[in-house]
Amino acid sequence: MPHSTPGNPEAIVAQALSYLAANEPMLTRFFNLTGLTADTIRKAANDPGFSASVLDHLLADETLLAQFTQSCGIRPEDVRLARQRLT
Repeated sequence: MPHSTPGNPEAIVAQALSYLAANEPMLTRFFNLTGLTADTIRKAANDPGFSASVLDHLLADETLLAQFTQSCGIRPEDVRLARQRLT
């Protein structure tokens, strides 16, 4: 997993996916909102916009964002900065 420095999109996306995968209801919600499935996520991960969609998912839910950043020891601003770097 890439080193998680503030604003490092690849590292934060990897952490976010691991975090979601560790919590089935959160992962199910992500799949429902994105239209992805366990079978399609690997292929989708290669699409240009996938990382942005993962970060957008976190940023759209303040509670999820707070839980994720607290569990990873990063700040919500780090996720916002990472998202900005993807545009």
